[in-house]
Amino acid sequence: MTDDELIAAARSHAGDEELPGPAVPEDVASAERAVGHAMPRLLKRVYLEVSNGGFGPLGAVSLSDTGDWFGDCEDLAMAHRDFTGPERNLPPGLVPLMDRGCAMWALIDVKTADGQMWDWDPNLCCREHALAPLGNH
Repeated sequence: MTDDELIAAARSHAGDEELPGPAVPEDVASAERAVGHAMPRLLKRVYLEVSNGGFGPLGAVSLSDTGDWFGDCEDLAMAHRDFTGPERNLPPGLVPLMDRGCAMWALIDVKTADGQMWDWDPNLCCREHALAPLGNH
Protein backbone atom coordinates (compact mmCIF):
# COMPACT_ATOMS: atom_id res chain seq x y z
CA MET A 1 0.00 0.00 0.00
CA THR A 2 1.10 3.55 -0.63
CA ASP A 3 1.15 6.12 2.15
CA ASP A 4 -1.92 7.78 0.60
CA GLU A 5 -3.79 4.45 0.63
CA LEU A 6 -2.82 3.89 4.26
CA ILE A 7 -4.06 7.37 5.20
CA ALA A 8 -7.35 6.73 3.37
CA ALA A 9 -7.79 3.40 5.18
CA ALA A 10 -7.00 5.03 8.53
CA ARG A 11 -9.53 7.81 7.83
CA SER A 12 -12.16 5.23 6.95
CA HIS A 13 -11.51 3.33 10.18
CA ALA A 14 -11.42 6.56 12.21
CA GLY A 15 -14.82 7.48 10.80
CA ASP A 16 -16.23 4.34 12.44
CA GLU A 17 -14.70 5.24 15.82
CA GLU A 18 -15.13 8.16 18.18
CA LEU A 19 -11.62 9.55 17.85
CA PRO A 20 -10.32 13.08 18.38
CA GLY A 21 -9.98 15.29 15.33
CA PRO A 22 -6.61 15.65 13.60
CA ALA A 23 -3.72 17.31 15.39
CA VAL A 24 -2.52 20.75 14.36
CA PRO A 25 1.06 21.45 13.24
CA GLU A 26 1.84 23.08 16.61
CA ASP A 27 1.00 19.76 18.34
CA VAL A 28 3.47 17.92 16.12
CA ALA A 29 6.18 20.54 16.67
CA SER A 30 5.69 20.39 20.45
CA ALA A 31 5.86 16.58 20.49
CA GLU A 32 8.97 16.60 18.31
CA ARG A 33 10.66 19.05 20.68
CA ALA A 34 9.71 16.87 23.65
CA VAL A 35 11.24 13.71 22.16
CA GLY A 36 14.18 15.48 20.51
CA HIS A 37 13.58 14.16 16.98
CA ALA A 38 11.26 14.65 14.04
CA MET A 39 8.49 12.09 13.68
CA PRO A 40 8.60 9.59 10.84
CA ARG A 41 6.73 11.07 7.87
CA LEU A 42 3.82 8.59 7.82
CA LEU A 43 3.18 8.86 11.56
CA LYS A 44 3.15 12.66 11.27
CA ARG A 45 0.61 12.42 8.43
CA VAL A 46 -1.66 10.13 10.47
CA TYR A 47 -1.67 12.59 13.37
CA LEU A 48 -2.26 15.59 11.07
CA GLU A 49 -4.70 14.00 8.62
CA VAL A 50 -6.56 11.35 10.61
CA SER A 51 -6.67 11.80 14.38
CA ASN A 52 -4.76 13.22 17.33
CA GLY A 53 -4.51 9.83 19.02
CA GLY A 54 -6.60 6.71 19.42
CA PHE A 55 -5.75 5.27 15.99
CA GLY A 56 -4.19 1.89 15.36
CA PRO A 57 -4.88 -1.48 16.91
CA LEU A 58 -3.93 -0.29 20.40
CA GLY A 59 -4.88 3.38 20.27
CA ALA A 60 -1.84 5.66 19.86
CA VAL A 61 -1.39 8.29 22.55
CA SER A 62 -2.38 11.85 21.62
CA LEU A 63 0.12 14.60 20.89
CA SER A 64 -1.74 17.11 23.05
CA ASP A 65 -4.59 17.18 25.55
CA THR A 66 -7.68 16.06 23.66
CA GLY A 67 -9.75 15.15 26.70
CA ASP A 68 -9.20 11.48 25.84
CA TRP A 69 -6.51 9.28 27.32
CA PHE A 70 -5.35 6.35 25.19
CA GLY A 71 -3.31 4.60 27.86
CA ASP A 72 -1.74 5.66 31.12
CA CYS A 73 -0.47 8.97 29.73
CA GLU A 74 -2.24 12.14 28.67
CA ASP A 75 -0.01 12.74 25.67
CA LEU A 76 3.13 11.65 23.86
CA ALA A 77 5.39 14.04 25.78
CA MET A 78 4.21 12.61 29.12
CA ALA A 79 4.65 9.04 27.87
CA HIS A 80 8.17 9.83 26.66
CA ARG A 81 9.09 11.58 29.92
CA ASP A 82 7.69 8.76 32.06
CA PHE A 83 9.20 6.02 29.92
CA THR A 84 12.72 7.22 29.26
CA GLY A 85 14.15 7.19 32.77
CA PRO A 86 17.52 5.57 33.45
CA GLU A 87 15.91 2.45 34.92
CA ARG A 88 14.68 1.39 31.46
CA ASN A 89 18.00 2.03 29.71
CA LEU A 90 16.40 2.38 26.25
CA PRO A 91 18.34 3.36 23.14
CA PRO A 92 17.85 7.03 22.17
CA GLY A 93 14.98 7.73 19.79
CA LEU A 94 12.53 5.11 21.09
CA VAL A 95 9.21 6.72 21.97
CA PRO A 96 6.22 4.99 23.59
CA LEU A 97 3.34 5.12 21.13
CA MET A 98 0.70 2.59 22.22
CA ASP A 99 -0.05 1.34 25.73
CA ARG A 100 -0.72 -2.41 25.57
CA GLY A 101 -1.64 -2.63 29.26
CA CYS A 102 0.13 -4.47 32.10
CA ALA A 103 3.28 -2.30 31.66
CA MET A 104 3.63 -3.37 27.99
CA TRP A 105 4.06 -0.78 25.23
CA ALA A 106 4.56 -0.55 21.48
CA LEU A 107 7.42 1.89 20.82
CA ILE A 108 8.44 3.72 17.67
CA ASP A 109 12.00 4.60 16.74
CA VAL A 110 11.75 8.22 15.62
CA LYS A 111 15.38 8.15 14.47
CA THR A 112 14.48 5.80 11.60
CA ALA A 113 12.79 7.19 8.48
CA ASP A 114 10.19 4.41 8.40
CA GLY A 115 9.48 4.40 12.15
CA GLN A 116 10.77 0.95 13.13
CA MET A 117 8.41 -0.44 15.77
CA TRP A 118 9.57 -2.12 18.98
CA ASP A 119 7.83 -4.10 21.70
CA TRP A 120 8.41 -3.46 25.41
CA ASP A 121 7.23 -6.31 27.64
CA PRO A 122 8.94 -6.47 31.05
CA ASN A 123 6.62 -9.31 32.09
CA LEU A 124 8.31 -11.94 29.90
CA CYS A 125 11.59 -12.13 31.73
CA CYS A 126 13.26 -8.99 33.04
CA ARG A 127 13.78 -5.38 32.05
CA GLU A 128 17.13 -6.23 30.50
CA HIS A 129 15.32 -8.40 27.91
CA ALA A 130 12.02 -6.49 27.69
CA LEU A 131 12.80 -4.74 24.39
CA ALA A 132 12.37 -6.56 21.06
CA PRO A 133 12.04 -5.30 17.45
CA LEU A 134 8.75 -5.81 15.62
CA GLY A 135 8.34 -6.36 11.90
CA ASN A 136 10.83 -7.40 9.25
CA HIS A 137 13.61 -4.92 9.99
